[in-house]
Amino acid sequence: MILERNNFLNIKQIEEQFNRLNLQDRIPDVKELINIYQLCHAGANEIGTKLENLDDEYSMADDHNPIHHMEERLKSVDSLFGKLKRKGYDLTIENVGEHIHDIAGIRVVTNYIDDIYTVEQALSEQSDVTVLKRKDYIENPKKSGYRSLHLVVSVPVFQSKGVFDVPVEIQFRTIGMDMWASLEHQLSYKTDADPKKIQQHSANLKHYAKELNDIEIRMQAIFRDLQTK
Repeated sequence: MILERNNFLNIKQIEEQFNRLNLQDRIPDVKELINIYQLCHAGANEIGTKLENLDDEYSMADDHNPIHHMEERLKSVDSLFGKLKRKGYDLTIENVGEHIHDIAGIRVVTNYIDDIYTVEQALSEQSDVTVLKRKDYIENPKKSGYRSLHLVVSVPVFQSKGVFDVPVEIQFRTIGMDMWASLEHQLSYKTDADPKKIQQHSANLKHYAKELNDIEIRMQAIFRDLQTK
């Protein structure tokens, strides 16, 4: 299993984005924003470590690593305040803390569909993890064909000033779902492509999502059979 933790913002990047957005009047002290990012960074690391430990446990007990790889990320300042604006909230530190729960995120890519629910259950049942929100786009795919399981959880982060409950967004998906989502994302943001071509490929992707899910279910059945003694 690979855990990528190298795509986090640093203090200089946060300050640069903060100044570019001219947020000094809204948030007089950029240190408040940096502190939120540091807490979210720590929260993502806490969840990432828990997931690594679970994967190690299953590897030892069942000779199977459910997690293929994970990626951690922090939402950019531009994206953070853009989301606040879309939600209709003022650009303040208070609203960031109260209404934005996905500053820190982890994408967990599993080998099989069953692995998603196995890891989700084990993580959710840990005494210091609280599930705040759950959306199952595997059982109920989006109209585009997108499939993934989204969780927002809260985990305690211990600092010199005390203990803070920090929200972290987790997206669970299989290797196939991740491949599909990456291509769909590229298609959505490739603005220089022929609109007719984009429309055609979008329709094809929606169809392929169903085919891919059917294939993953059949591959899961083979794996289950091989595990039966």
